[in-house]
Amino acid sequence: MIAKLSKYKDVSKASIFLSGSKSESNRLLILQALYPDIEIENIAFCDDTLVLQKALASQEDTLDIHHAGTAMRFLTAYLAATTKKEITLTGSPSMCQRPIGHLVAALRDMGAAITYTGKKGYPPLKIAPAVLSGSVTIDASVSSQYISALALIGPYLKKGLTLTLKGNITSKPYIDMTLSLLSQIGVAHTFKGQEIRILPLKKSNKVKIAVEGDWSSASYFYSLVALSKNQSVHLSCFKTTSLQADAALVSMYKKLGVTTTAIDSQTIALTKNNILLPSVFKADLTPSPDLAQTIAVTCFGLGIACHLTGLHTLKIKETDRLVALQNELTKLGAQVKVTQNSLLLEPHKIAFKNRDLGIEIATYEDHRMAMAFGVLAELFCITIQDPMVVTKSYPNFYSDLKKVGIRADFC
Repeated sequence: MIAKLSKYKDVSKASIFLSGSKSESNRLLILQALYPDIEIENIAFCDDTLVLQKALASQEDTLDIHHAGTAMRFLTAYLAATTKKEITLTGSPSMCQRPIGHLVAALRDMGAAITYTGKKGYPPLKIAPAVLSGSVTIDASVSSQYISALALIGPYLKKGLTLTLKGNITSKPYIDMTLSLLSQIGVAHTFKGQEIRILPLKKSNKVKIAVEGDWSSASYFYSLVALSKNQSVHLSCFKTTSLQADAALVSMYKKLGVTTTAIDSQTIALTKNNILLPSVFKADLTPSPDLAQTIAVTCFGLGIACHLTGLHTLKIKETDRLVALQNELTKLGAQVKVTQNSLLLEPHKIAFKNRDLGIEIATYEDHRMAMAFGVLAELFCITIQDPMVVTKSYPNFYSDLKKVGIRADFC
């Protein structure tokens, strides 16, 4: 299947309701499984969260989490600490090519009974009952999700958990998010220097936690407004202070011509501001690497250069996102250089606005490729391969695009 996206009418103002953050929802689901007194409101509506909910409720001996990377990592730690029987944790073919060795090694050091049923360092995993200790050292430069996976089970362990982090800490705001959610259910913890200490908790507070809107999903509307002539988009269900690293969109896109204004306690307005754009947009995305595709495509659409760093974790996402970005932007005439940690897009002039180039953008089973490139329909017709990959995080993406005047024709 492909989707042909095109601008079919001008919409000066649109209102979009975004469901809860996938990052917050999936952390809270693990905590809820450990502490049933937790109630979750506005949970994310997407494949990854539905898959995790199903897995946590399942009594089967094999759990297939398909493409859900967060579910794979969080469930690995959760099952290692809680399972009463042997369980096989597996996923799609692409999931089984995503490394998980650092997390498994840390859990084994804690006493977990985990074996690889295929290639060493990769899913599928066989996880057997075990009693875990409360102290471990892990490389913090690989993935913050490994650290969050361990932190989420920390209060469940008899003596709590002491995590010693080696190396540079990547995507630290996501670790802070995890610890903040622990605080909300009554878990005492400290995070000083390279050490996280989490005290045990037998019973959580009876608490209701409302998940705020997903800032990663909001990024596509920031991009669209930046590329528009004079568009305004209202996004609902956002807090004035956010746990999500991707809330950095506000300051980043201000430089790209988008003003963010709080309408009320849960609604923000994105407005086009025709400022003088920088010749080169520079950003260190170590705290928020999921914004890389959106920002790179925005800068391409604006015709300006961008230099993005802090991207080493993109190598182990749904696809090698750096190579995928280079491949697809090059199809559109861009000059792109990538390293293990960075992307450099050269400035250029777009000479094909409002034309159908007949170029198909590959998505590589990656939802963020489809959505980041999809908003280019604000400028010209664009075709997206495997368009429904967006259901991984944002099933309503195309219906919400229609609200801002972009139609998707599927064939």
